[in-house]
Amino acid sequence: MKNQVQLITYVDRLGGQRDGADLARLKRLLCEPGAPLAGVFGGVHLLPFFHAIDGADAGFDPIDHTQVDPRLGSWSDIKALTEGLDVMGDVIVNHMSSESPQFLDYSEKGDASAYAGLFLTLDAVFPNGASERDLLAVYRPRPGLPLTYAALKNGERRILWTTFTAAQLDIAVHHPQGRAYLASILRTFAANGIRMVRLDAVGYAIKKAGTSCFMMPETFDFIAEFAAEARALGIEVLVEIHAYFQRQIEIARKVDWVYDFALPPLVLHAFNFKTATALKRWIAIRPTNALTVLDTHDGIGIIDIGADASDRAAHPGLVPPEELDALVERIHAASGGASRQATGAAASNLDLYQVNCTFFDAMGRDETAYLLARAIQFFLPGVPQVYYVGLLAGHNDMDLLARSQVGRDINRHHYGEDEIARDCERPVVRRLIELIRLRNSHAAFGGSFSVEASGDDALQLRWQQGDEWAALRVNFATLAHELSVSEAGGRRTFAFS
Repeated sequence: MKNQVQLITYVDRLGGQRDGADLARLKRLLCEPGAPLAGVFGGVHLLPFFHAIDGADAGFDPIDHTQVDPRLGSWSDIKALTEGLDVMGDVIVNHMSSESPQFLDYSEKGDASAYAGLFLTLDAVFPNGASERDLLAVYRPRPGLPLTYAALKNGERRILWTTFTAAQLDIAVHHPQGRAYLASILRTFAANGIRMVRLDAVGYAIKKAGTSCFMMPETFDFIAEFAAEARALGIEVLVEIHAYFQRQIEIARKVDWVYDFALPPLVLHAFNFKTATALKRWIAIRPTNALTVLDTHDGIGIIDIGADASDRAAHPGLVPPEELDALVERIHAASGGASRQATGAAASNLDLYQVNCTFFDAMGRDETAYLLARAIQFFLPGVPQVYYVGLLAGHNDMDLLARSQVGRDINRHHYGEDEIARDCERPVVRRLIELIRLRNSHAAFGGSFSVEASGDDALQLRWQQGDEWAALRVNFATLAHELSVSEAGGRRTFAFS
């Protein structure tokens, strides 16, 4: 994977029309000379493009994980995109759709189905029965138990394991059919040029009676097995986990790549509380085999910098709990209350540990602060990713939220081609694109990284490779700043405001 900034996007929400040509249209936008985003990114993470993209969870509940939704294009379009860009795809390892052929066969035939045992039931996880204590110990990122009552078409009744929604049925990943299913996804990806995969919801993939059923030793074993299969096909693996920050450090030692999910709330904390103390602490210990993000298709993580829920006293967070609570309130205030309407009990399909808001609105639409946040992201070791709404400094989509009543849709705007062209002319977007090009091309970012001494309210970062260097200074109390790089024996300074 190239050490260049990547884009995260839905195929149909960045100039898409769902007319069968969206992938080809995206390729033109990102690769065709003269297009608004031509040559800006070194790679792209395509959020679920499988059949179907409009299920219960925006494509994360595919009916057929090996089929491109024809409204977007075909596998040949994916392969064409990989000729000019690194392409990442999602492997949804934990579950499949209740409309999948596999489940429909099981529903009709019951134990006579070839897929009997593939879909986890309460009895499969707790063969000796589950006590109240057992069920309460299970970690779920949403309210309630991860169980759904189901009446099969053959008249049988089952209590199915559903970590996320009733339409997303958890599978037994070690069942022969589970192994075959996941292997078929990897083979299909490899055959079509995808060289990196994101393991979605992998922390929940293994269930074991008497445990939290989340990120257990057996989960790591499964990740290692899956990653070995992927590497044999030339595919790198990114593990997607929202968890206590020390656990993220542990995970990073065992996998190819992790997300730096602590960075977004810590950057917001630094600007809101005018201190770099917590951010510096994290920079000193964070994994460097990380994809750095400020925004994704999900919300802004809170659990990632908070205390460990299993023992808050013994395992405190990166920021004090009262400041974490205050940070959430400040995001709501900065967004004019919009994020409050999309977060927690105010919205369906909710997560307990995320605030739903565009990052630009979470920063109160302060363009200088927003660009400084991106500069910090790009200066930290790892491969940066920019979400398509963040690329265009997007606002909260309250109309989409009102229509869907899904909290995360506030940050999943559908952009038309004309809208993209207009937004790319906004000064904040032009400067962000200039910053991305700098990060992609300057030799210093292939060298050594250091954090230089500064006061508690400031952050100074530097990259050096031979005579090439790049330096960033930010004062969070005053917003005084400087980004300068070596250029033709002299220096160039990047303007933020």
